[in-house]
Parts: sequence; C-alpha cells; structure tokens
Amino acid sequence: MTQVKTGDTVRIHYTGTLLDGSTFDSSEGRDPLEFQVGSGQIIPGLDAALPGMAVGDKKTVNVPCDQAYGPIQPGMRQAVPRSNIPAEIPLEVGLQLQAQSSEGQTVPVTVVEISDDEVTLDGNHPLAGQDLTFAIELVSIAE
Repeated sequence: MTQVKTGDTVRIHYTGTLLDGSTFDSSEGRDPLEFQVGSGQIIPGLDAALPGMAVGDKKTVNVPCDQAYGPIQPGMRQAVPRSNIPAEIPLEVGLQLQAQSSEGQTVPVTVVEISDDEVTLDGNHPLAGQDLTFAIELVSIAE
C-alpha cells in the first residue's frame, strides 16, 4: 500500500479542536483539503504527521502551539489613537480589521480593547498561543 512521503500531494478531511474540545475548523461538508506535504502550505505539526500514512488511515494529532501558529507575541499588539479609526467603523471587541504595516503590507488585526482615547489592535493569528488537536483522515495521495 502506498504511503505518504514528502513532496506528495495529498487530500485530507480534518476537524481541528482546541483543548476545551471546541471545534475551530473542519472540512466537514466541504471538499477535502489538498496540499503538498513538506511544502509549508499547512502548519508544521500537522504536516509532520502525514508521512507514513496510507489512504483511508485516520489519526488524531496533538500539535503544540510552537508547531501551529506560534506563541503570542506581545509586540504584535498596538494601541492606536481612536481618532485614527474611521468614524464609520462600528468598533467592538473581536472585530477584525485590515491594517497597513510600515512596509505597506495589509495585516489582519483584531480589536481587543477599546477606551475613550485608544483602540488596542492585535496582529497575532487568532490561534496563536493555542495547542491544537486535529482528527485527520487521508483521502488520497498523488505523487
């Protein structure tokens, strides 16, 4: 039976959960996720779990945060004057916005605090600092 190796294009069904058991993402009801193993297209901890699997294999993979979206980086949080946010944007904690970095790149940020004078934006990935669990099923392998 053919087993996954680095460089293969695979398709998997998956359900990703947090330590409390809540689901943060799943391919249920969608096409399987397709990617090339070892290419950096998915988080490292999940990528590393695939070599050796055969079509039809299922497994549960525990991925520590440093092999997922990394630890929370305090430097990715920034307080900006509230006057810098356009008045037509209805601010609330949890709102996701697009900011522009000093290099001109668009960066997704999340509103994490609001005061009368400032809005604190967080540029960390929403799953940064979290250990993740994936239930995966290998659907296909294409060399």
